[in-house]
Amino acid sequence: MSEQRAAARLPGAGAAGCAALVLALLAPLAGCAPSASTPARFPDVQRMLDTRAQAVRQRDAAGFLASVDPRATGYRGRQRAMFAHLAGVPLADWHYDLDSTGAFPLPSGGGTRLAAKVRLRYRLKGYDTAPVNSVQYLTLTERDGRWLISSDTDGADEGRTGTRQLWDQGPVRLVRGKHSLVLGGTAHPGRLKDLARRVDRAVPAVSAAWKGKWARKVVVEAPDSVERMAQLMGSDDPSGYTGIAAVTTGEAGVETAAPADRVIVNPDAYEELNDLGREVVLTHETTHVATRTATTPATPLWLSEGFADWVAYRGIRHKAVTTAPELTRAVAGGKLPARLPTDEDFGFRAGADRLAKAYEGSWLACRMIAEKWGEAKLIAFYKAAGKSAIRVAGGGTGAPMEAATATPGTGPAWPAAGTGHKPPSRTDRTDRAMRTQLGIGMAEFTRRWRAFVRQQLRR
Repeated sequence: MSEQRAAARLPGAGAAGCAALVLALLAPLAGCAPSASTPARFPDVQRMLDTRAQAVRQRDAAGFLASVDPRATGYRGRQRAMFAHLAGVPLADWHYDLDSTGAFPLPSGGGTRLAAKVRLRYRLKGYDTAPVNSVQYLTLTERDGRWLISSDTDGADEGRTGTRQLWDQGPVRLVRGKHSLVLGGTAHPGRLKDLARRVDRAVPAVSAAWKGKWARKVVVEAPDSVERMAQLMGSDDPSGYTGIAAVTTGEAGVETAAPADRVIVNPDAYEELNDLGREVVLTHETTHVATRTATTPATPLWLSEGFADWVAYRGIRHKAVTTAPELTRAVAGGKLPARLPTDEDFGFRAGADRLAKAYEGSWLACRMIAEKWGEAKLIAFYKAAGKSAIRVAGGGTGAPMEAATATPGTGPAWPAAGTGHKPPSRTDRTDRAMRTQLGIGMAEFTRRWRAFVRQQLRR
């Protein structure tokens, strides 16, 4: 399952988003001078953060702790331990950016302080071509003319906890494979080796199915508990991940700005899987990594999740009734689904039965395309469904955003923002991609899919 696609999906740009973009472009022409950025207003803070980041890159513990308030003894001790946990992690880059101040209410106290939202950007050497972005909420205190970090927990009551990394949780163990890098806690070294071995098999299996350019390297994070998994996902509530063996982080990107991905494993659910289940889960998640640059907010979840399952089951000779048990029971009980799964069907809190049927139905939709139109058409449809472009004022094509899917080599076919016409919905755009690549629209596709589900799941 892809976390980015199933639970934290970025909304697309609708008419309001288009209007906001146009207004943003027109503001400088109207003489509205932009306000100074937060780093520009607090240059001493950004310089402190830059020095702190340099200390991490140079493995300078003393330089790193120089950015920490010596009066914050508890926080200072945790930071000393965190820096030690980073010792074996292969860092290619590490930077901090001051995003904003006033990010959360500060507890009462003397002195000049700031409630800062800080963005950590880092890359792992040999694996990340783009940075991982992690938000931190820090209390900064000015002492003797210097800004120092006093706490990273003052915003917790307001839900401003940020995203923890493995090295924040404890010592980090690494296992390197041919195509994989697995980072985890120290409690279960055998699990880390097992993950590396399976991902090394998943990468060539995915490459055989997905005819697209990708790094063919996967970074896996394997925390020691589901509670720690939730922290890595930026949550303090592990209940949302119960029963989910793994998720893939990262935002739906475009080719020029796809961020680094992490496959994060739920140790409890993963241990309950049999051998085949583990292979399927890791191949599914590896597919999300491979297809990241072709997956955008315009891609419906039934397609992204169904395609990942299709790749995972591609080389497995099982009957559909075995692979789709929940949907099989529903069909046997006379409850043939009336529509393709919606995004809401994939929510972590949708319920196990609803979630299982959503995955199974989506897998069968992609399997139907591969069988009736061919694998090349399935891949072409996937890429077409994710293509996005927005027509800005003046008729040009601007930066990639959620908008209609266009035939390769053509621009979008709807009026520009500000003309009074609403851009087509994502369903309309998927319909257009389907007509272009498969020769039928969504209504006919859904009718054929329902017949295919009935035929495949007949006991």
